[in-house]
Amino acid sequence: MLSPQWLDELRARVTLSSVIMRTVKLQRAGREWKACCPFHNEKSPSFTVNDAKGFYHCFGCGAHGDVIRWMTDQRGLQFMDAVKELAAEAGLEVPAPDPRAAKQAEKRASLIDVTEAAQQWFVHQLGGQEGTKARDYLASRGFSESVVREFGFGYAPEGRQALKAGLAQFDESMLVESGMRIETEAGEHYDRFRERLMLPIQDARGRVIAFGGRILDKRDGVAKYLNSPDTPLFDKGRTLYNLHRAGPASRQSGRMVVVEGYMDVIALANAGIADAVAPLGTALTERQIELLWRMVERPILCFDGDAAGQRAAMRAIQRALPLLRPAHSLAIVRLPSGLDPDDLIRQRGAKAMEELLASPDSLLDTLWQYERDAQPLDSPEAKAGLKARLNAHVETIADPDIKALYRRELMDRFSAFAFPQRERAPWKPGGFQRGRPHQAMADPAAIRRLQRLVGGGSRDRLATAVVAGLLRFPDQIDRHAEALSEAAERDAKVAELVNPLLDMAEMLEHGGGAPIFEPTGPLAAPDKSRFAFLTEATDPEAAREDLAEAVSLLVERPALEAALAAATARFETDPEGAFAEQQRLLKRKLEFEVRLGQMANLRAARRAERAQLETGHSPQPETAGEQETD
Repeated sequence: MLSPQWLDELRARVTLSSVIMRTVKLQRAGREWKACCPFHNEKSPSFTVNDAKGFYHCFGCGAHGDVIRWMTDQRGLQFMDAVKELAAEAGLEVPAPDPRAAKQAEKRASLIDVTEAAQQWFVHQLGGQEGTKARDYLASRGFSESVVREFGFGYAPEGRQALKAGLAQFDESMLVESGMRIETEAGEHYDRFRERLMLPIQDARGRVIAFGGRILDKRDGVAKYLNSPDTPLFDKGRTLYNLHRAGPASRQSGRMVVVEGYMDVIALANAGIADAVAPLGTALTERQIELLWRMVERPILCFDGDAAGQRAAMRAIQRALPLLRPAHSLAIVRLPSGLDPDDLIRQRGAKAMEELLASPDSLLDTLWQYERDAQPLDSPEAKAGLKARLNAHVETIADPDIKALYRRELMDRFSAFAFPQRERAPWKPGGFQRGRPHQAMADPAAIRRLQRLVGGGSRDRLATAVVAGLLRFPDQIDRHAEALSEAAERDAKVAELVNPLLDMAEMLEHGGGAPIFEPTGPLAAPDKSRFAFLTEATDPEAAREDLAEAVSLLVERPALEAALAAATARFETDPEGAFAEQQRLLKRKLEFEVRLGQMANLRAARRAERAQLETGHSPQPETAGEQETD
């Protein structure tokens, strides 16, 4: 285990800016350096490097770290690989690990010798007489010579002992442990890959750690693709094919494309799309998703347009949901039915693929569409099943803010789909004789209790206004019930106002009786000048949308305050990380205040629009002393 003192010495010996400027153009700015951030696309520089403090920071996307973090996030190296490379540069000797770990490292180094030698042998076989069929296949796919060389295509000839003869310098045990040979229960040995087009699988440093092989002629009972088994070098759940090439390319393009297989990766590279990777014979794993997020915040999944491809995308979504965190998600491209990336490029050209990659669906959109279309929704039971499936997905999300937002968005879509809104009479400026809000009937005593709560002088103007708005539009209570319950759980003051409303929600009936608040009756407590949905002159549909935004703010506020408090508490143990998190949260808080302020701007804008409709002229600005009355 590396001690903190040794790691500090390593950081002190390496100049951070000298490492970063190898791939990023830095400009001196006083005692610091600045540049356009390599982690996101921007036009003006917000990325700074401070050699004295030993860290970099981007004020645009929040990327932050030291020289080791730079090597892992920007270069895509594993922690120990980054440390070893920096230590060699700094002239430091990496402390020897415990004997068992040292033995494992020595074994891995020896096995890499085997796989690298096997790669050279496969390439040589491709160029020989036995490789003719493989070369013809590559030509039929339209792969250029440069792509064939770059991706290291080779050929495994027929014969159960051909590889053994070609790598005679290695012991049988090493060939078996590296996955190149198979040992039977009877103790016999034979080559794993025979009569196959071969591709090397490399780690983040470009070292060959495994192989994939494709048959050239269809044979019954023989798998089309065959990969190396898991070995001390290769863990298919932790490896992404082509990551060592796609990582640098993605820093230029700002994206990372995930396709189903390595032949899809190569087809894209042949068409000039270099930022693509693929899992290796499995659905995208949690480890692979984390690897992708080191490169970009929103990798694009581009699976085949058939049913199997869509199921693969859905499995990836299910694995990503528990891992979601702010700004990190997945995007999904739906290829035309029956086409894979190579088919699409052959039929329609690389431009068609680029157009699809430029406008992917969000994870949430894909989740909704998949579950909505999973089975016929021709009965109440089927619709209830859809709702249950959506809620089950939401429950797997660990981040509380993201979970709340997903629940609200999916339930809004479900409500709009399952209970389509009836056509309403058009709203006319100047009155509510037609198209007025739903009238609500309830027990008079319950109404008075609710009115006392709203008019009781609560200092929480936002919560008071939300409750008053829901009393005006009781048809919206069910829509926002889950979000309001969550806000009430986090904030006792909000609970005092919200819980009684939810308890009495069933008593509020839509119909033709007297409303809870008559249009002519004043609503004293909430500030109407800040909340347009409380004024009678606002179009009911617009008022409902404004009310939904206010509910969103009410739910977001306690979560934001709790996150800020947690970041502040982390300062003693992780000052750099806490500072970066606090700056991100303060930016969110500022955005929150702007959104809250816009509630008043919406009211002013709608007043101006109403005046223009009534008079045909733009209204004069109000003077400082004027106040509008309703």
